[in-house]
Amino acid sequence: MSDQIPIVEAFRMMAANKSLTELELHDLIREGIHAALARRFGGPVEAEIDVTDGGDISIVVLKEVVEEVEDAAREVTLEQARWDDPDFQVGDLMEIPVDFRDFGRSAVMAAKQRIIQRIREGERDRIRMEFNDRVGDLVSGEVQASERGKLVVMLNRSREAEAIIPWREQNPRERFRQGEPIRAVLKLLEETPRGPRLILSRADPQFVASLFALEVPEIYQNIVDIKEIVREAGGRTKVAVASRDESVDPVGACVGLKGSRVQAVVSELSGERIDIVPWHPDPEIFARRALAPARVAKVISDQERHVITAIVDEDQLSLAIGRNGQNVRLASQLIGWQIDLYSSRDWMERGGEAGLFGGDEEYEMSDFPLSELEGIAPATLAALEAAGVGSFYGLLDMDRSDFLQVPGIGPDEADTLEALIDELTVVDEAQAEGAAGKAAAEASTETEVAEAEVAEAEAPELVAPEPASADAADAMSTAASGEGTA
Repeated sequence: MSDQIPIVEAFRMMAANKSLTELELHDLIREGIHAALARRFGGPVEAEIDVTDGGDISIVVLKEVVEEVEDAAREVTLEQARWDDPDFQVGDLMEIPVDFRDFGRSAVMAAKQRIIQRIREGERDRIRMEFNDRVGDLVSGEVQASERGKLVVMLNRSREAEAIIPWREQNPRERFRQGEPIRAVLKLLEETPRGPRLILSRADPQFVASLFALEVPEIYQNIVDIKEIVREAGGRTKVAVASRDESVDPVGACVGLKGSRVQAVVSELSGERIDIVPWHPDPEIFARRALAPARVAKVISDQERHVITAIVDEDQLSLAIGRNGQNVRLASQLIGWQIDLYSSRDWMERGGEAGLFGGDEEYEMSDFPLSELEGIAPATLAALEAAGVGSFYGLLDMDRSDFLQVPGIGPDEADTLEALIDELTVVDEAQAEGAAGKAAAEASTETEVAEAEVAEAEAPELVAPEPASADAADAMSTAASGEGTA
């Protein structure tokens, strides 16, 4: 049995590299020997195999004594059995000892292949058990190779696992070389014919969330929550955070002293911009914050359509839009609502003065095709559409000289179009009178307030007279408190 010891030792060394226990090693050797016996006897056999800690292997093949053999691997004739022992009877179990040295090359190779197969199956099961519940966690490793755009990563804690970062999951601003350390988030555990494969990502928003959890103890301790996070890898990330403790500022905790914490995350992302905003359940307030770093002048929400209309000053428009619309696009994804962005001038030109300055009346304006208008001759309509004017808003931007420059439109047609525009845009007299009356009332109120203030200045010992109207009282209260409207 001395020649068996080197074989067992070789298996033991292989098992040590695969993190197998002594018991698991013995089970693998038994399975390998069973495969070798099947190769030698021509089929699956019943055998008793004992592997000792010292490296000795004892093998006994069991065969049933029968009158006529149907399975040579498991049965033996009565005549053959009585060659060894004349007392054998039909139905007895014959024990045939087998020397390990009697195995041929094919049997040894069958044992080796079976053992390797079982080791691989064990590795795959361990990888599934280890990483099945770790999707979304941060893992680290070393870049092993770059193959057709994808990065092959050897993980630090599980070197047997196959891990890759596909091109679509990489940051376009980053380049890694072989041997460089790398961190990524586990995005998916994918089953392949070769076993489980780990799909890692450095472009997923969860990667940034995991980095913040690593750098910010308050997030790791669940004091600060990352409510929402959206990202365009290599460009910009927006993070909405909230605190469970009123004494903890969620944004300040993520930024850190002198920006140390957020700078660590930015460095890992190769300089990608990160906007950290406080989360709020009110979509209007949340939209104001989500459009940072731009300052929003006015926000109007449509609860039914989930649409936010945001108005910003002219100098804030480009900042709110961002490069290629990135800032407003990410803000819309962050709050989960559509954001329609207007400058203050565009909003007023579209008839939105009342909404911007807090008027009481609401105006509903919408564009519509010229074909829906009555009073335009078909030839005139065709001429306008050929010139690129197909809607009512486009018609409003034109005057008489513009109409005459359109081929197919003469002075009569221009007069007709001007009359049509005047008819559709005329101010209703009742509305005009109401607006004039309101302006007069406001002027009267301002005069009364001014007179009251003069009276107070001339006779400070007297009690100030009551304002003549409720509007005047409101105006005096506003002035006294120092508040005003923009």
